[in-house]
Order: sequence, then structure tokens, then C-alpha cells
Amino acid sequence: MRLSNYKTNNPVFSEYFWEDQNDSNKKMTVSGILIKSIVCIIVIAAITSYIWKLNEEGMSVKWLTIGGMLASVIISVIISVRHHWAPFLVPLYTIAKGVFLGGFSAFAHKNFPELPYQAIGVTIVTLFVMLLLYQTRIIVVTKKLRSVIITSAVSIMVVYIISLILSFFGIKSYIWGTSWFAIVFNCIAAMVASFALLLDFDYIERYKNKAPKYKEWFATWGLLATLIWLYVEILRLMQKLAIRF
Repeated sequence: MRLSNYKTNNPVFSEYFWEDQNDSNKKMTVSGILIKSIVCIIVIAAITSYIWKLNEEGMSVKWLTIGGMLASVIISVIISVRHHWAPFLVPLYTIAKGVFLGGFSAFAHKNFPELPYQAIGVTIVTLFVMLLLYQTRIIVVTKKLRSVIITSAVSIMVVYIISLILSFFGIKSYIWGTSWFAIVFNCIAAMVASFALLLDFDYIERYKNKAPKYKEWFATWGLLATLIWLYVEILRLMQKLAIRF
């Protein structure tokens, strides 16, 4: 069964990613995705470091963090429905995520100085472990596995959205605390995020040298979204464990 026939409501794994594959002579390549991803990661790291520095100098970055988060969500939604705009929107997404991660990581560093660095290390190790598992076919991305991962990811995002909405009315969700329920939920979210990397690898392998060149920006967006999600879940889990123990 062709991957392009598989339907999902998750914008990162949207069908828009693979439409109109023959509208360009230049095709998507792995090297193109790799270069774009590395450049975006460097930009995110630079902005994160700058926001982090501002926080250490005494400047409040709360609203920058919230603004970066909301901007990245809005940009992601636009990318999912206007995929031809990706070459222009992904750089904006990169900036927004850098601002968000700067504030998010600075807050964690203030309370637990070593955790952000440890979370980065765990994220990198997880990336290469999942890549190894995929390349050696120890884990094969089947239609059933793909469905389970996407359904789990969407479900987790829905829980986060509902919890965020409830927080506006003063209702605190259990997933934000340090209870065992919150820790288990965080563990599941981190596992789903790591398995979502397999979908990114699978998409790239299936459509390399087939999809048009601009689709490299979509692949970069999907990979960045998954990696950042994984990092956030790992850092949140580490914070909860540090507070509890």
C-alpha cells in the first residue's frame, strides 16, 4: 500500500507532505534534508542560548517563551495546509522554536542546572538509536505500527491541548504535577516521540529522489518537530523525577 494513501490528521505527518510529487525536475534528497536540518538546529541552538543568557541576566522571558510556543503552533498549522509555503515558513518556525526552547530550558536550568544538558544528550542518543534500529530493520515500519504511532501522538497532543485550556479556568491537570500518573504519562509521551522518529525516517526513505525539491523543507519541519517534542518530554520527565526524588 502506498504511503500517500494513508490518512492522518496529524499536521506533522500530513498527506500534504507528499502531494504533487512530479511537479518539479529537482527531487528531494537525503543530503538536502540533512543540510537544512543541521542549519535549522544551529539557528535554534543560537537563539536558545541568547534567550537563556537574557534570563540569566535578570530579564523575564516568560512571555517570549509563550509567544514562541504559540507562534510555532500557528506556523505549523499554516505549513500543514499551505505546503508550498514551507521554504519560507520553516525558517520562521525555527526562530519561534528557538525562542520557546530558550525560555523553557532557562527555567529548567535555573532550578536544575545540569538537566538541560542531560536532556540534550539523551535526545541525541535516542535519535541515533532509533536510526540504527530503523536502518538494521530491527524495527520495521509497517502500516499497523504507523497507525499506532500516529494515533498515540494525536491522542497525547489532544490531552495537552485540553489540559492547557482547562488551566485557563484554574483547573490544574494531573499531567503537569509530579504524581506517578504524571510521570508515567510523560514516559509514554517520550516513548511515542522517539518512535515518531521512525516515521520521519520511513517517509524520507520512501520518497527520496521522488518528491519535488521543496519537499525537503517539509521533511526538515517534520524531523525538527519530532526532535523538539522528544527533547521537551525528556526534560520535563527529568524535572519531575528530580523533584520527586
